[in-house]
Amino acid sequence: MKTICLYFEIHLLNHLRRYRFFDIGADHYYYDDYENERSAQYLVETSYMPALDTLHTMLEQYPDTFRVAFSLSGIGIEQLEQYAPELIEKLQDMNSTGRVEFLAEPYSHGLASLIAPESFANEVRRQCDKIEELFGQRPTVLRNSSLIYDDEIGRLAARMGFKGVITEGAKHVLGWRSPHFVYHCPVASKVRLLLRDYTFSDDISLRFSNPQWEGYPLLADTFMRRITQLPDEEQVVNIFMNLAAIGIAQPLSSHITDFLHALPQFAGKDITFATPSEVIAHYPSVGPLSVPEAISWLDEERDLSPFLGNAMQKEAFNKLYSVAERVQIANDPLINEDWVYLQASDNFRFMSTKHTLVDDGRYIYSDPFDAFTNYMNILGDFLRRVQALYPDDIDNEELNSLLTTIRNQGDEIEQKNKTISRLQAKITKLKGSTKTEKKQGKA
Repeated sequence: MKTICLYFEIHLLNHLRRYRFFDIGADHYYYDDYENERSAQYLVETSYMPALDTLHTMLEQYPDTFRVAFSLSGIGIEQLEQYAPELIEKLQDMNSTGRVEFLAEPYSHGLASLIAPESFANEVRRQCDKIEELFGQRPTVLRNSSLIYDDEIGRLAARMGFKGVITEGAKHVLGWRSPHFVYHCPVASKVRLLLRDYTFSDDISLRFSNPQWEGYPLLADTFMRRITQLPDEEQVVNIFMNLAAIGIAQPLSSHITDFLHALPQFAGKDITFATPSEVIAHYPSVGPLSVPEAISWLDEERDLSPFLGNAMQKEAFNKLYSVAERVQIANDPLINEDWVYLQASDNFRFMSTKHTLVDDGRYIYSDPFDAFTNYMNILGDFLRRVQALYPDDIDNEELNSLLTTIRNQGDEIEQKNKTISRLQAKITKLKGSTKTEKKQGKA
C-alpha cells in the first residue's frame, strides 16, 4: 500500500508601492493597495477557487480515502479576509469534512528562521493562533517559508512542540536515500521529517501543460501507476506545491483540475491519501537525516540562493534583521505591522539575479537592482522610525529595562484607576443611601 501526502501552499504578498528616495522621512505608508486587491481577486478567480472547488468535490466523493493539507501565511490570510473572504469560507467548509489539515508557518512568510529564532517562534505562534481562530485546529506540523530547513530549524521546531516538519527532498542531502520514507532530525529526534518528491510534484506543478515535455500528456491513471510501481518498501509519496500551480502555472484550459479530480478514482486498493500528521502517526522514522546547510524548494540547487544569492539580497537581509531584537523588545503596534510585511521572502526574491524554476515575475520592478533600490528606500524610512523611537545609544538591555518600567508603571496606574473607580462607586452609593434615609426621616 502506497500513501500520498498532498499539500498546498496559499500565500499572497502585501505588495510594496513605488517608494522614492524623497519619500524617506515624509511618507510612512509603503503598500500598493490597488495591486493587493487586483492580485488577490485574480488569484482567487483564476486559481484558488477552481482548485479548492475541485479538492472539495474530491473530499465529498471519496470520504474513505482522500485527504489534503494546506498552509496559509498570516499576511496571505489578511489579504483574503480583506479582498476575498469567500475563500476563507470555502476552506472552512472543506475543514468541516474532518479530512483537511492546516500546517504552521511564519506569519510573514519570511526568513527569520535563518537569523532571528525568537522572532521566528513568535511569528509561528501568531500564525497558529490565527489558524486555530479560523479553523479550530492547532497545527502540529511545521512548514517553513519556501520549505526552508536545516538541523537548527528542526531544533527550533522541537522547542515549539511540533511533531514534524515538511521540507524538500533535496538530492544533495538525501544522497542514495529515497524521499519516500519518514526521517527524523538528528538533533531533535522527536521531530519527523516529510520530504517532498520534487519529480512527482513538479510533473504536476511545472510540466503538466508543456507539450515539449516527454511525459506529456500526463494522465491520472499513468501518474498513479508510476506510484504503484515504486519499490515495495517505499510507501510514502509527498506531493507538495503552491496552490497557484492549479490555474496559473498550469492553466485551467490544460484540464489540470480534471487530472486532480481523477487521482482518487485511479488509486484503487493500492494507494491511499493521508495528511502530514497521519503519515507521522502511521509510519516510524527509518533514521536521522542531517541537513547542516539550509535547503528550500524554489530552485534547482534547492538552497537559499533565490533569496540570499547576491550582495544586494544579503545587505537588505542583514539590515532588516539588525533591528529584530529591538522591534521585539519595543513591541510598538505600527512598527510591528510594517516589520511583518517587510520580512516577506518575496521581497528578497525580487532582487535575485539568477533564473529559478518558478518565475513569478518581478511585479513593478524592471530588474533586480530596481527591486533592491525600492526596498532599501522603504527600509531606510523604517529604520529611521525605529531609531527615532528607540535611539541606538540605548542598548537592547537598557531599552528592555526602560520599557518594562514603563509597562509596570502603566499597570500600576491602571490598577490605581480601578481602585479610584471602585471608591467613587462606593461614595455614590453611600450618598444615595444617605438621601434615602433623610427622606424616610422627614416622612
